[in-house]
Amino acid sequence: MKIKKVVIIGNTSNARLAKYFFTIDSEYEPAAFSVDSQYIKGNEFEGLPVTPFEDLEKNYPPSEYEAFVAVGYTNMNKIREELYNKCREKGYTMANYISSRCSFLTQYPTGDNCFILEDNTIQPFVKIGSNVVLWSGNHIGHDVTIEDHNFITSQVVVSGFVTIKRNCFLGVNATIRDGITIAPETLIAAGAIIMKDTVEKGVYLPPRSTLFDKKSDEIKIS
Repeated sequence: MKIKKVVIIGNTSNARLAKYFFTIDSEYEPAAFSVDSQYIKGNEFEGLPVTPFEDLEKNYPPSEYEAFVAVGYTNMNKIREELYNKCREKGYTMANYISSRCSFLTQYPTGDNCFILEDNTIQPFVKIGSNVVLWSGNHIGHDVTIEDHNFITSQVVVSGFVTIKRNCFLGVNATIRDGITIAPETLIAAGAIIMKDTVEKGVYLPPRSTLFDKKSDEIKIS
């Protein structure tokens, strides 16, 4: 049953997905999209009106609507962080989307403006801050702390007692060993294995795959 209304901030694929998930799997009814007037491409997007962000509180007052910032990880999540802060300054309560198909086992509630998709396993004693994205299929081990403004993609393994500081990006299939700290603004590329604390603003790349000198039909697979 839809008992709340939400305005989605954004007009790209992330916003389209947010509308889809809020519609099929939440108590929220998406009412409109909103972006800065310079980025408006038409009066409608995905069947809903698009309103200038500059006039958002006039057209969709925070007393009646919540807001959700559906923006990706550009500039280490800082664009999403900026829009999140602007919505808060306008007086909005920030909505969460947590999939009903997520194994949400921690006893701690998340912060706000979180986007947690299907097949995430979030174990007991995990603490998740605000404006955090967990794309589908991650393992977040027990006693992990994920601070604000982070983006964890898909199939990432975060082992127990890890702390992920603000504004980090963890690429697909990254693996984080237990008991370490991921420093602020760390970028961990797809497939990287992190075995010790990272440095602030560090970029961590895995070894690259190499092309073998034989063709696939020359290799016997038993």
